[in-house]
Amino acid sequence: MYVKATVILRLRDFILIQLRLNNLPSTMWGSRSIYVVIAVLACIVVCEGGVTSSYRRKLAATLDMPLDVDVFKVPDGFNAPQQVHITQGDLDGRGVIISWVTPSRPGSNTVWYGLEKGKYVKSSEGKFLQYKFYNYTSGFIHHCVIKNLEYNTKYYYRLGEGGSAREFWFWTPPSVNPDAAYTFGIIGDLGQTFDSNKTLQHYMEGKGQTVLFVGDLSYADNYPNHDNRRWDTWGRFVESSTAYQPWIWTAGNHELDFVPELGETTPFKPYLSRFHVPYHASNSTSPLWYSIKRASAYIIVLSSYSAYGITLISYHQMGSKFFFIPSFRSCTSDNWAVLIQSIGLNEEDDISRYFTELHGNIIFKISYYVLGFSCVAYSVLY
Repeated sequence: MYVKATVILRLRDFILIQLRLNNLPSTMWGSRSIYVVIAVLACIVVCEGGVTSSYRRKLAATLDMPLDVDVFKVPDGFNAPQQVHITQGDLDGRGVIISWVTPSRPGSNTVWYGLEKGKYVKSSEGKFLQYKFYNYTSGFIHHCVIKNLEYNTKYYYRLGEGGSAREFWFWTPPSVNPDAAYTFGIIGDLGQTFDSNKTLQHYMEGKGQTVLFVGDLSYADNYPNHDNRRWDTWGRFVESSTAYQPWIWTAGNHELDFVPELGETTPFKPYLSRFHVPYHASNSTSPLWYSIKRASAYIIVLSSYSAYGITLISYHQMGSKFFFIPSFRSCTSDNWAVLIQSIGLNEEDDISRYFTELHGNIIFKISYYVLGFSCVAYSVLY
């Protein structure tokens, strides 16, 4: 499914656009939604989206991939690093967080890196953790921050020890600049079905440089007892992309893993253990909402489900005051502002209706009155 849209935008005009992808079967999306808000902060005359792909995902739902498929394969070597993924590690794109799992013992916390493959002249030391969920105990989950990298530079890095060490690479973005050309991919509700594999392969055939992930990662909560082995399989599945370019993470409802009947009363435990983000860099109080600058974009990540135990409405009222508005005020008038949030949309659900109304009001009032944005494109994908 794709959208071709031409939007005429004029400075100081305020245009609110709602693009709806209807007629998607419930077997594919259910009541899930992806919200992407793009605020155009420069004087733009015409924005032509065009047709970017002829790809069509089939309508029928597909089965989850079995545990023995190739994309879930454990890498060779004893205690070899696996489930490698990177994300931005600071506010403005000169840092990365590199994360990986060692299954049998902690092993090395060190990331070696450099400008040439096989020549690693610098290193950074990380930390590791483990978590338990019902009858599951995770491997050793490592997180390492590398800072003060050069912009627009290819870095090679190595994880692990001896013959089990593995090598990868990534590109840093151009410096923060409204004219910096950069390509983001948007993925959400990926899961680990046969269609998930097609979706990931299709993305990797394109020119995306960073993924904006709009929530609902592994769908491990769909399995009996929230089988956390499916977090491990998902991490190995996406590694072919996540080890080589940043994925900017957003939590959805399938990351909650709040199961009192199993004795699991800490929301987001597997997600927060496995996926670290640079929330302190934007003065956020939680890794579930944060902001970063990358090339020509100012990206704000929010969470619809983080107030589990109080109320979503109370959270949105507090969040809009204490993080959303200050983040938007920090955005320069020349950058694109991208707001990422995952939420289920059910017309019979009071909270969903409240969220929809709140979002429209926030975007309009903050965009026009606080910042004087020239226009906003607001899309809702059902």
